[in-house]
Amino acid sequence: MRYLSWARPLVALVLMTARVNPCLADPQSSQSNPSPRTTLAQLITLVRGKAHALETSTGTRLGFQSLISAYKLAPNSVSYSDYSVVRLLFEATRDKGLWNLNWDITNMPPNSDKIWRQWQNVWKPSFVAPTATAECDELSALFAFLVERAGVRSVGLLWPAANHTVAVWVLHAANGPVVRVVVPTTQIFLEHTDFFGTKKFDPWRQKEIYEYTRRDVPDSFEIPKPLFDFFVLQLNKYGGASDLTLQQLRYVRGAVLLKRWSPEDAALYALKLRSELGAGPAEDLTAFQSFAQDMRSNPLSAN
Repeated sequence: MRYLSWARPLVALVLMTARVNPCLADPQSSQSNPSPRTTLAQLITLVRGKAHALETSTGTRLGFQSLISAYKLAPNSVSYSDYSVVRLLFEATRDKGLWNLNWDITNMPPNSDKIWRQWQNVWKPSFVAPTATAECDELSALFAFLVERAGVRSVGLLWPAANHTVAVWVLHAANGPVVRVVVPTTQIFLEHTDFFGTKKFDPWRQKEIYEYTRRDVPDSFEIPKPLFDFFVLQLNKYGGASDLTLQQLRYVRGAVLLKRWSPEDAALYALKLRSELGAGPAEDLTAFQSFAQDMRSNPLSAN
């Protein structure tokens, strides 16, 4: 019943995401800012290392238990390491997730090219502003692309409706049927109670799930170092928190990115959620505290 205590003031945000104006960080050209850049290959290496470190975290362990329980899978029939990578990239790349991506109607093709073009110009990332704006098919493609580059197979795109796209992770469990896990990169058509693996969409509605193998950008693609550092900082702070805590923070972050709430309002609400958690998992308590500090941090700092 804990959902009801935090969801009421935020449920309207799901409906508000029907159409919003993009709000990007101020772009600066590489010519005017000669700061060093880092590459996609470096980011992928870091994500894999972080996912491995998070295998012992509360959030990863509970999330995996929830997955195998929901699909009645034997624990050793699914790669726990792959799950940790998939979960971390899902939380990073989802709408209003750890990397501050923002959903809006863009009418772009189902690939992540435009996201990378936007990121190429983000030299001053902020905790309270989007890093890029993209539609559901672009976000799903970004997730699938990064998962494939991180070494996890069988992730593709699903169109549960003519005007909507999500990702799907196809599991070929040993000694069992093929399982399709829906990865909702946005909350469109979903409720606050819908998480990773939601069954609100039928993944078998589509005859084939084609693995996303398109190379949207090369491994040598350069990411501005301030943005790279922001990505890393977010993974370090929040990657080990539970699904519920990350869902709560996703809605609060969305209220700030859409300018529905002030950063101070969001900080106070995060601290309220932390207080209500009591003696909960350390990763969740730290996540709420870090979020409040982030909202009060201007400019970006490591806290």
